[in-house]
Amino acid sequence: MKKISILLFVILMTFNSCKEIDCCENPPFINLKFTHNWNGVPLTNLDFNELKFTNENGEKISIERLRYLISNINLTGFNNYVLVNVGENSGTEISILDVKDGIYDLTFHFGFSNEDNLDGEYQLLNSVSFDVPAMLGGGYHFMQLDGKYINNNNQEIGYNYHVIRAVDRTDPANLKFEDTSFEVNLGKVQIKGNTEIEVKVNIAEWFKNPNLWNLNELDTNLMGNFEAQKMMSANGKSVFSLGKVSQ
Repeated sequence: MKKISILLFVILMTFNSCKEIDCCENPPFINLKFTHNWNGVPLTNLDFNELKFTNENGEKISIERLRYLISNINLTGFNNYVLVNVGENSGTEISILDVKDGIYDLTFHFGFSNEDNLDGEYQLLNSVSFDVPAMLGGGYHFMQLDGKYINNNNQEIGYNYHVIRAVDRTDPANLKFEDTSFEVNLGKVQIKGNTEIEVKVNIAEWFKNPNLWNLNELDTNLMGNFEAQKMMSANGKSVFSLGKVSQ
C-alpha cells in the first residue's frame, strides 16, 4: 500500500508539472487583427499605387502610403501604442497575453490623447518620421494617408490626408489646440481562451461620413488647417467596426 501511495504521488506531481509547463509555454492570448477594406472590398498593400478606388465625391484615387496610430487598447491594462503600417504589413496583428476569460467592452484610442501626445517621447515613432513639426505644436501624427487623384481638370495630382491634433495658428506665437483624437468602442466581445478578434477598417469612410470630402478643395496642406482636422476627426469615427470573433 505504501508503494502504491508513493507511485500515485509521483504520477500526480508529474501531471501537475506538465500542466504548469504547458501553461507557461502556451499562455492564453488574444490576437487583435486589423483588416482593411474599401466599402467592403478587401484592401492590402497589393492594391497600392493604382487609381482603383472612387471616393464618395466621385474622384478616382490611389493609395501610396497608409499608416495610423492606435493607443490604449483596453484589454492590455496599461498605456500602449501600435503603429499600423498597411504598406509594410506591420502592426496589423497585435498579440495580447494573459487576458482572463470574460466579456469585455473592446475600446482603443485613435491617435494619442493630449496627455499622451508628448513631443519626442516615443522613440519608435521618432525613428520612422511620424512626428509633427514644432511649428504645428509637435507631438505625433495620428494617420498618414497619401496617394494620387484625378482632379476636375482630369489631371493626376497628389493628396496628403494627414491627421494630427488640430492647431489654430492664427497667432503663431500663441498656438491653440483641440484634441481631435477619439476613442473607438467596438462593443462587447467574449474572451474564452485563445481568441482572435477582427477589427474592420473601412478606408472609404474617411472621405464621406459625416463630411463629404472634396479633394479638389482639400488635398494637401491639411496639417495646419484647423477646420479640416476637426472634419477628419468626425469622419474617422465611422471607420472602425467589429468583425469576426473566433476562439
